Order: sequence, then C-alpha cells, then structure tokens
Amino acid sequence: MSVTRTVAIVGAGPAGIYAADILAKSGLDVAIDLFEKLPAPYGLVRYGVAPDHPRIKQIITALFNILQRGDIRLIGNVDVGKDVSVAQLRRHYDAIIFSTGADKDSPFSIPGGGLPEVYGAADFVYWYDGHPDHPRTWPLNAREVAVLGVGNVALDVARILTKQPDHLMSTEMPANVEAGLRQSPVTDVHVFGRRGPAQVKFSPLELRELGHVPDVDVIVYEEDFDFDEGSEEAIRTSNQTKQVVKTLVDWTLKEPEDLTASRRIHLHFLHAPQEILGADGHVVGIRTQRTELTGDGSVRPTGEFVDTPVQAVYRAVGYFSSKVPGVPFDPVRGVIPNAEGRITDPQGAPVPGLFATGWVKRGPVGLIGSTKSDAQQTIGHLLEDVEAGIIGSDALGGDAMLELLDSRGVRYTTWQGWELLDAYERELGAGQGRERLKVVERETMTAVSREEPHDGTLY
Repeated sequence: MSVTRTVAIVGAGPAGIYAADILAKSGLDVAIDLFEKLPAPYGLVRYGVAPDHPRIKQIITALFNILQRGDIRLIGNVDVGKDVSVAQLRRHYDAIIFSTGADKDSPFSIPGGGLPEVYGAADFVYWYDGHPDHPRTWPLNAREVAVLGVGNVALDVARILTKQPDHLMSTEMPANVEAGLRQSPVTDVHVFGRRGPAQVKFSPLELRELGHVPDVDVIVYEEDFDFDEGSEEAIRTSNQTKQVVKTLVDWTLKEPEDLTASRRIHLHFLHAPQEILGADGHVVGIRTQRTELTGDGSVRPTGEFVDTPVQAVYRAVGYFSSKVPGVPFDPVRGVIPNAEGRITDPQGAPVPGLFATGWVKRGPVGLIGSTKSDAQQTIGHLLEDVEAGIIGSDALGGDAMLELLDSRGVRYTTWQGWELLDAYERELGAGQGRERLKVVERETMTAVSREEPHDGTLY
C-alpha cells in the first residue's frame, strides 16, 4: 500500500500553482496544501499586471482550471512566519516548497534618491492593481515624470501615468485608482535606459501597444540611437530584439506635426541616471550622463551630462524577494539559496524537505515558460528525495494544520471562498458594464470569501 506524502507550497502565484500541478500529476501519492498570504490567489498575475492587459491576465484562466480540479487545497489569508511558523509547517508537512516570488523593488541608490517624490515602481503597481496591503491613495501631483528602467514594468508605469482614465474604465481598475488618475496633471513621462535600443528589455507586444494609446504620443530621439557590433549581433540572432528595434526606428520617422497628443512618453536611450535633483526638499529634475556603446553591447560614460526637469521619479529597475522567517536568505541576490531548487544551508548543504521555485529561487527573470520549467526541475528533485528516503511520511498533516489555524483564530480562505469573491467582483463589475470590479479592502475580501457579514467597503 502506498504512503501519502504531505506537501505544503507557500505562495499561490503562477510559480506555486504550476509546481502544485506538476506534483499532483507526478504519480506520487501526495496531499498538497497551497498557502497564500492574501485572501485571493494568483499573485503577480492579479497584483502585478496592469489592468489594461487582458491578454496577459488570461493566464488566470489556466491557473483557475488547475485549482478548480480539487486535488490541490488552497489555504489563503495565511502569513507564513506570522500566522504560522516555518518550524510548525515542517512538523505538519513532509516537504515544503517556497514560491513566494519577488514582491518589492530592487535596491537602487543614487544621490537624491531619498527625496519624497522618488517612488518604487512595485509600490505604484500595487496601488493601481488594488493590492489590499498597500495604501489606497497615491500622490499624483507631477506634470513631468521620470521612469528609470527599460523593462515592461517601466512601460506599464509610463502607460498608466499617461493613459486617460476614460480608456481604463472597461478594466477591473478599482474606483479609488480611477479617482486618483483623474486628478493627475501629468503631461510628459521620460523613460531612461543606460544602454542602447538593441539592449532594452521591452517585449515587442508591450512596446507596440504603447504606440496605440489614445491621446499619447511616443517620442524617441535620433541622437539616442546607436548600434555597435554587439547590437547588430543581437538584432541578427533574436527575433524579439529585431522587432523591438524596428518599432523604435519607425518612431524616429515621425514628423513634428504628427505629434498632437496632450500627453507624451519620451524614450531616452544611452542615458545613465546620475542624480535626482532637488530644491527645497522636493524633486525638480533628473541628471543623466550620456553613455556610448563599447562594441559588445555594453556602455561607458562620456562625461556629457543632461538635466531633465521632472517633479517625480519612479524606479523600475527590477523586483526583489522578501525573506521568509525561518528560511535561509541571500540578502544580496534577494533569493533563497538553493541548488536547482533544493534549499541549502549557510554551508551549502541541502536542507532535507525544503525546496524553492520561481523568482524566489532564481531571481526576477523570465516569463511563464521559465516558471514552468523551473517548477519541473524543483519537483524532479523532490521526487528524487522521496525515492531516496530523504523525505519521510510521518508529518502531522494538513487537517491538523487547519485545526491549528482555527485554534489561533486565523480566518483562512479556501478555493470555494475564492469562487465566492470572484462572483462578487464580477457582480460589482456587471453593474458598471465591466467584467469585474476588484475589491481592495482586505476585510471585505476575507468576509465575502468566508460568507461572513461585512459592510461592503471596497477600498
């Protein structure tokens, strides 16, 4: 007779859900509990993708289909490290997989970075996506804004800042976000990248979409275009780079009389941020140093400086993971130390029964395809450790964990609770002709999910 192993997965974003799916289909006799800090699942797909990207959000449909099967138990609204410790999880489960992702901005420090109008892009994204643990208001007072970084998050920030709110009303954007965007006086957003147009990290689709935003002109500058041997090689060998460069070059051909929109996004290449300029304790500009390509796609400084007037700066230079109490953490790389998904101790030895997958395993790089292959590798090693007898089968089990949570008064949510909240948000949206209206207030999310009384506060 086979022995059932119990596995806890911490983090119900794509990384955790894909790991659970692969494990459930592996042939191992296993009971899987998927823990999530928020009352709702899906992680950055729900709280890190701009609301005007419905195609990307269709990933939720695939994740929904996995969890709807019923062979993976969702336990939401549980903060591992606070509501329950990792040590307690280890007593209740034979193995634990951490898929907590990257939830904050990467460190980035230049002179002036401490001024009050310097923001992390992740915090702004959480605001406009209605993350329940982040502020409900955002200071949108600047007419001119700088965005540092040339990835898709930088484009999302620039687009949401400049897009007229009327063109976002078909999305699930919360009402408090709409109100904030409507009072924004922004006219110009400047996106800065220190390398050339062939080295940017924009996806072709995301970049092309930028050119179709109503009443927003995209402006690029011929003096920012240079292609060295490394750039030419990147264009020859990468279809994605080729498409991105073609779109950017096409924009250089726009005539001045074609630029008639009330808001503008300026894309600046070969500009390395040097200092955020302040006066009377507030942002008044950004100083960049012109760079030049060195032949292999990298750049060196030229000594030429450019000052651009802005009243706010957004850092979009990548995400960084948070430490989970009781789990090893590399504070420099922002990941859980691991060897192909097996978590390692300070001496580099694998910790039996502890695994990692997704961005907390390898850093915030790669898209959904990378997340799936990542999970395959981690689950493969977990199965090897079961076969080798490293992972036992004597843990207390998931039902005992629920009893512990109940005894502590933890108001955890379930998959059935998510279906209730999902229906509630869709009903709110239907009243406004939308697919859904996202609930921001954590208490309302929890109460709806648990069929408890609530006052209907949405944000």
